[in-house]
Amino acid sequence: MPNAPSDPPRRITVRRRGPMLVEGPVEVELEDGTTVSSDRFRVALCTCRRSRRYPWCDTSHRSRTPPKDRSGGSPQERPDD
Repeated sequence: MPNAPSDPPRRITVRRRGPMLVEGPVEVELEDGTTVSSDRFRVALCTCRRSRRYPWCDTSHRSRTPPKDRSGGSPQERPDD
């Protein structure tokens, strides 16, 4: 494991309809076993798989209209974006 037990834990911020923000630097192992890394202080990991730069988020999720809310209100009216 790259982190020593005395290192503080990495902080990961989860967004409902957005990327997962991870304090870097990070190393990500993909499904096919390849590894990608970033030495940035914070990275955005794509959770919707629409990114052209997957696993990094490139905000492609914004270009698609979210599904309509079943309660009748539009998704844009919700304050949690």
